Amino acid sequence: MVFTTIAEQNLPLILCAVFYGVLCVFSIVTGVIYMTGRRELNPLELSDKTMERLQDPEECKAFAKKMGLVTFVVGIVQGMTSYAILKGGSPALYGLAVGFTLFSIASVLFKLKGKINAFPLMKLVFYVAILVVLCLGGTRALFF
Repeated sequence: MVFTTIAEQNLPLILCAVFYGVLCVFSIVTGVIYMTGRRELNPLELSDKTMERLQDPEECKAFAKKMGLVTFVVGIVQGMTSYAILKGGSPALYGLAVGFTLFSIASVLFKLKGKINAFPLMKLVFYVAILVVLCLGGTRALFF
């Protein structure tokens, strides 16, 4: 019997890993752009309460740099999650993928407070779909 990874056994898991891989690159690039001050905050990505608090331009720039660092770190974790899904075969890697997906759902729900727009809603739909795939397809491939 030849050992195969979860991704080799399950096309939906490959798609989940690709999604996280694309988000990894996007988040790292976006994080660097924010950290270096080349981009202002996107009000669609923040809660109304946060945007109300950031009225001072200097405070807004400082927050954008902090947000850039957080976005950069999230990008690294998204890359690790993509790897965890592709590599599979380990409860720890599987736990990382499920845990980060749950964190991502909570993060998007927090950002959606008080506003509805397409980008966070699309991310929420994708994260929920990934969670379903991980729970249905991932457990079968991991334990059987």
